[in-house]
Amino acid sequence: MAYLFNTPQEQQEMLASIGAASIEELFEQIPASLRLGRPLDLPPAMGELELTQHLATLAAKNQGPGDKICFLGGGSYDHFIPAAVDALASRGEFYTSYTPYQPEVSQGNLQAMFEYQTLICELTGLDVSNASLYDGGSAIAEAVIMSMNTVRRHDKIVVLGSVHPEYRQILDTYFGPLGTQIVVVPTPNGTVDPAEVAAVVDDQTACVVVQSPNFFGSPEQVQALADIAHAKDALLVQSFDPLSLGVIKRPGDLGADIAVAEGHSLGSPMQYGGPYLGIMACREQFVRRMPGRICGETVDRRGKRCWVLTLQTREQHIRREKATSNICTNQGLFALRASIYLALMGPHGLQDVGELCARKSHYAATQIASQERFELAFSTPFFKEFVVRDLQNDVATVLADASEAGFFAGVALGTWFPELADCFLVTVTEKRTRVEIDGLVKTLALTTNRTTIHA
Repeated sequence: MAYLFNTPQEQQEMLASIGAASIEELFEQIPASLRLGRPLDLPPAMGELELTQHLATLAAKNQGPGDKICFLGGGSYDHFIPAAVDALASRGEFYTSYTPYQPEVSQGNLQAMFEYQTLICELTGLDVSNASLYDGGSAIAEAVIMSMNTVRRHDKIVVLGSVHPEYRQILDTYFGPLGTQIVVVPTPNGTVDPAEVAAVVDDQTACVVVQSPNFFGSPEQVQALADIAHAKDALLVQSFDPLSLGVIKRPGDLGADIAVAEGHSLGSPMQYGGPYLGIMACREQFVRRMPGRICGETVDRRGKRCWVLTLQTREQHIRREKATSNICTNQGLFALRASIYLALMGPHGLQDVGELCARKSHYAATQIASQERFELAFSTPFFKEFVVRDLQNDVATVLADASEAGFFAGVALGTWFPELADCFLVTVTEKRTRVEIDGLVKTLALTTNRTTIHA
């Protein structure tokens, strides 16, 4: 949108209206340690042409999966997007329509929402889906809030250490100030021991949060964890990889009460980390506690099939204290892309994608582990991601050398897991060819040779 400036006189008028003498007084409520206490180190002013060229130079430093062969993962994946997804989702009636908050949203948008919900229910094996959330991380937080309101417990949640570390940070942000105890069960072997979960789940626990396949790529024992949670009348929240469900049992079939996911892999590009799509589905008995919007099918006064917003639990629609969430929204355009992708692929297409990911990732893991410098950090099964340990403990050099050779080789894990500072996470999707995988392995071998020579 256009930049709207205001004059000093207009600033003073606004300050007078709100009862502040100055902008400094307006921001006094912000702790001094959080305020900018120094002048910004900005370069001299530039002309429009010069500034445009400067910004273009800065933007060119960004590199994505189109610039190098991508083996990155950890929540953002380089999956194939059929051309029809862009062709249909970019139609003007979808691409430029307002995100549907209001009950008077058009029948076209409502039908798209309803079809998305139907596809997500079929995908997850659960009864109800909402019309999407922000992203996978906030979806987990919303699922925990939903669990607390359902079982009427707010004091404690149990989270596996193999849940995405940034998702766990989001949980800390949501619930830390509220005094909720967040018990993290360690997963030193790549997956959790259900007995350790059973030891910490008690009558105060609202839910158990599991990611399967987890952050390290390995499936967890979801059914066993669901039984543990249900024995204490807690709920089981599962975060899942949508494309894994072509080859792995659905959350609903494993006892999950609420299933959430990062849905960008269903037809949306990596695009430097967002915007993405939050998926949520649950069992029917919990629907009244579900955040967001749910579209339903009905008939109009003429008896013709139509759609309506059946459930609207945002504070815009009901009394604020009754809202199930005060910040949730829906990602209508990305939900549409997911619907188109799922309709195009069908169950057999999803199975093909899942099998390709699994086979190619296992081939890559075998080849990398055959190098003298590397080994697999965990012996657990995995879907499309696996953890590689650098026996020379110089992950930064390995990834930098691979990048120079044209490969995004993986994600360094030391950022979140100090005990895995010598490890990196490698992801192999259906897009990676054998030639590309062999090229990565060769590059890693050359890295080993260069390190030996320098030593």
